[in-house]
Amino acid sequence: MQTYSIVILAIFAGFGLLELWRTQLFSKSEQTRDDGIVEIVSMAALTIFTQPMILFLSAGLMALVAPQWAGALTDIPVLAAIALFLVLDDMTQYWWHRASHSFSWLYNLHRAHHNARYMSVRLVYRNNLFYYAMMPGLWLSGALIYLGLGWVYAGYLVVKMAVIIGAHSVVAWDRPLYRIKWLSPVMWLVERTISTPATHHAHHGRHADDPAVNYKGNFGNLLFFWDVLFGTAKITRQYPTSYGVENLAPASLGQQLMWPVFPEQKDVIEPAAGEAA
Repeated sequence: MQTYSIVILAIFAGFGLLELWRTQLFSKSEQTRDDGIVEIVSMAALTIFTQPMILFLSAGLMALVAPQWAGALTDIPVLAAIALFLVLDDMTQYWWHRASHSFSWLYNLHRAHHNARYMSVRLVYRNNLFYYAMMPGLWLSGALIYLGLGWVYAGYLVVKMAVIIGAHSVVAWDRPLYRIKWLSPVMWLVERTISTPATHHAHHGRHADDPAVNYKGNFGNLLFFWDVLFGTAKITRQYPTSYGVENLAPASLGQQLMWPVFPEQKDVIEPAAGEAA
């Protein structure tokens, strides 16, 4: 196992232990039998199969199309390499995530992530098995690794996953910092730069009339800056009263994991913009 994978697992374990200590990690309020199955299967599929396969295939395609470019970016400055990942991985993931809340067929691939009626580190990789396989950012990251930026990707991924894991955790690290008045200017900058529990929990809120909910926005993963830049940000420093989706028929286990293989009798369609979600 590579070092960056061990670090990411340690971050998961750290937040998991916090949830175990402060809340109920394995027995969430309103949890169903299917929730645990979806989370275990989707996380195992992504980490063991989907992500390694995409990075391998992407590099293979690059080798076929542009063999002369192998390692071409190895010597570029670190900041330039990080900028490439932020744009080609994180920004494209923002648009992929945003599209998943704009087109019904894509929302069927993303619905599982919002089906849980709780927040937790358990949700980080919770998605339809085909959702990540189609994500442009993973394929572009594979191309950047082929171009010689694997040495940057490892560190970039650790930072990105630390932010994302923290943003999903029910143990909100930003909550106590908001209470410290002299930190307010610092937090103003932080919450407009990276995803925080408050801004990302807002995206998972169940009721549209909850002032802390922004289901049709706050799409950022590592950088919340994309939401600020593209007009989908809502910052309240508050947390939703409940999580999940409203006004939608329940999705079965098969639909959550493998739509459209298991389309059910009626596909899940997210409400249009402006409706309760």
